[in-house]
Amino acid sequence: MGWGRHCGLRKGEWGLGWRTMEWIADPQIWLSLFTLTALEVVLGIDNIIFISILAGKLPAEQQDKARQVGLMLALVTRILLLMSISWLMGLTKPWFTVPVLNHAVSGKGKDLILLIGGLFLIGKSVFEIHEKLEGEDGHATASLGRVTFRAVVIQILLLDIVFSLD
Repeated sequence: MGWGRHCGLRKGEWGLGWRTMEWIADPQIWLSLFTLTALEVVLGIDNIIFISILAGKLPAEQQDKARQVGLMLALVTRILLLMSISWLMGLTKPWFTVPVLNHAVSGKGKDLILLIGGLFLIGKSVFEIHEKLEGEDGHATASLGRVTFRAVVIQILLLDIVFSLD
């Protein structure tokens, strides 16, 4: 009687280790990984654009540091949110139900997070475009020096969180 029989394996079975590693040879897994990586690169570009816009509001000597801090925060935020993705995707139970035109529309946690993130991005984009074109006083002005480093870093962190959730 061989070693495998003592472990409860039938002839030709490799054991638990082989079964758990079969995914490595699956081309669908590698295609999915490539697709997700390409999507992350494409979606990360908008993050870099917003970091540059926000850092551009600071004085020239602080802009490079703000970009570096922003990119570090983006990396840490993405890693933390990737680790919590299973929890986020599990928010599928309805939190509330609203009757709309004889139909019950339920609000789920996942949907609310995506809705709030989308509204934040739309609001931030409109605000940035308006400020860039019109300025705060209604005329086109440069806003250098009026923003603190801390305020820019907090805005970058919020944008990183929202962009990580998309």
